[in-house]
Amino acid sequence: MLSLKKLACFTVLSASVVTSVAYAGSAHAVKMTYSAGAYRNQNVKNEGAFSENVNNKNFVTIDFNGITDNSFKGNDLVQYTFSGGSYSTTPGSTGIFNDQWAPASVKGEVNQSNYLAVFDGNSVSIKAKNGGVFNYFGINAGALSGGNTFELLKGGTVVGSWDYIALNAVAKVVGTNQNGEKNGFYEFLSQGFDDNFDEIRLSQVGGGGFESDNHTFQIGSGAFQSTPEPGVTLGMLAVGSIFLYQRNKKLQNVK
Repeated sequence: MLSLKKLACFTVLSASVVTSVAYAGSAHAVKMTYSAGAYRNQNVKNEGAFSENVNNKNFVTIDFNGITDNSFKGNDLVQYTFSGGSYSTTPGSTGIFNDQWAPASVKGEVNQSNYLAVFDGNSVSIKAKNGGVFNYFGINAGALSGGNTFELLKGGTVVGSWDYIALNAVAKVVGTNQNGEKNGFYEFLSQGFDDNFDEIRLSQVGGGGFESDNHTFQIGSGAFQSTPEPGVTLGMLAVGSIFLYQRNKKLQNVK
């Protein structure tokens, strides 16, 4: 059955490895960037691609690993809701499992970890809890095929949407065991308050499946700004303190 999910073929324009696409629906448009992604651990190459922010404590990543039943609903910050009410752990239907269609890793390496698949006519809604909004979302999307649909919403209103053609047009990473289908890591960045979003919706329209892994979030309002890890900030402060100490010492010597 899984082989039937790869039915559609589209002609797309080639694009650079890192590409930005803005949703034209508002003055402050959600910005999409694409890259091959990063490894969470340089010594582990079989868990798919991750956000560059995966090890930053200011971000949260859900990798779907360790899930063995159908009880997954998210975490303290985000809630996952399946349109069918629940999901399967058996390949071939909407669910969480691992097989050859898992989004490939940074250089096309086989992903042997769990991932999320949304199949024909189904969707998965990811919402911020406690009235929160997102200004950043990253997703490892893979084995891209016709019908893959991605939307960002605020209060039920779409603030950004991308289909298979838009996603596939910028993708470059080819999975070694996926019949030439493309993969990569997509990041969606708010440019202002107008395009913050409180819901992420993954859908599959028509035959096939939408495979994704390693969802990364930042809860925040306004324009997204990259935030350094605490250790980096402390290091910068330390360097600044040393500079000020040396400068003051020189001034004292001049006196």
